[in-house]
Amino acid sequence: MTDRFAFNFDPARCLNCGACEIACQQWKGIKAGTLKLRKIEEVTVGSFPDVTRKFSSVSCHHCIDAPCAAACPVGAINQQNNGIVVVNKEQCTACHVCFEACAFGIPQFDEEGIMHKCDMCLDRLEKGQKPICAEACPTRALQWGNSTTRESK
Repeated sequence: MTDRFAFNFDPARCLNCGACEIACQQWKGIKAGTLKLRKIEEVTVGSFPDVTRKFSSVSCHHCIDAPCAAACPVGAINQQNNGIVVVNKEQCTACHVCFEACAFGIPQFDEEGIMHKCDMCLDRLEKGQKPICAEACPTRALQWGNSTTRESK
């Protein structure tokens, strides 16, 4: 079996700086205030005065046996041997069935209803580079590697 690529996130290192979000949007040419293929989510635990804030950098999980791919009625979503789930936007019919199938609510849709999601910067991976979000993280809270080592390359 081919190694599966994976992100590793350490919430103790995340400062909520937004570098991963912004780098992703800029790399993908996404207009600010529209889609976020990677986003920072905040979780607050406890009650005053003992409150703790933690952050999580969230994108497509590239699930094993991705339910979004299985649910797509036109086969616009496919999983590669390395685990990366990709969308063929030209095939997408904007039915949104993939959103219903995703337990994490990851798929997002543009103004035409076409699905968008993280593809681990496949264009960068093909050049031997890391995904731009992991590259941009100043604290290395977000790292990238294969699912066995989870070490950043």
